[in-house]
Amino acid sequence: MTTAVARFDLTRERAYVRDLARAFGGALIFNIPLLMTMEMWEQGVSMPHGRLLLFIGAGLPLLYGLAYYAGFSNRRGLVNDLMDTATALAVGFITAAALLTLFGVLQAGDPPAQTVGVVALQAVPGAMGALLARRQLAGDGRGDTDEDQASYPGELFLMAAGALFFALNVAPTEEMVLIAYKATAWHALALIIVSVTLLHLIVFHAGFAGQEEAERPLHAFLHYTLPGYAIALGVSLFALYVFGRTDGHAIEGALQAMIVLGFPASIGAAAARLLV
Repeated sequence: MTTAVARFDLTRERAYVRDLARAFGGALIFNIPLLMTMEMWEQGVSMPHGRLLLFIGAGLPLLYGLAYYAGFSNRRGLVNDLMDTATALAVGFITAAALLTLFGVLQAGDPPAQTVGVVALQAVPGAMGALLARRQLAGDGRGDTDEDQASYPGELFLMAAGALFFALNVAPTEEMVLIAYKATAWHALALIIVSVTLLHLIVFHAGFAGQEEAERPLHAFLHYTLPGYAIALGVSLFALYVFGRTDGHAIEGALQAMIVLGFPASIGAAAARLLV
């Protein structure tokens, strides 16, 4: 009996080590574009502490939601989901600190507050990658089970997570601001139409609960596509504010930037079920 229990514990420990290693792989794969983006390094230094705390504070419930729907291990329950959230955040911090040191971004003589800011800003997207690692890297070929099926509010949450994940990759960059500056009102209108159209087309090939409603296009459009695009725009505005891209701009300029960033965010919202 004792031997059987010991074998069971050893098997669980090995499984946890495997899951943890996969989480580090997910953090690396999903966060490498941001880890090698100069604007993210600068934001970590110059971002006001209030906005950094807002970003991390908004990220915590998002990470818990991803732990609930995905998680880097197959354990379930409130305690396990909280543990997965905390572990994923630790993985994000460790991965960011190690690679930014390897890249020479972090130096031994840097002020502690600067180091914490640079690493903390990268930790949340790294933690998202860690939590998505089981679905993306496990290679078990499993489809969605009944436990994986989200309610309607859950599907909207996943859209928000996907929108943020995609938006973070471009929100800090100068190119996003340049595109918004060059775009005219007609460009913005065309971008809205394209964003909504792509969102509507992708959502029915990504495993959303509303996929079976494809035969009721108007109902699906009102219940998933329009709310999804509204979520993408809201996430875009949040990201723009956090990274200071709305500072010093008139309302028209901020709206233009929101629409531009809403394009990749809407793609992320539509493809959320491909990630989770």
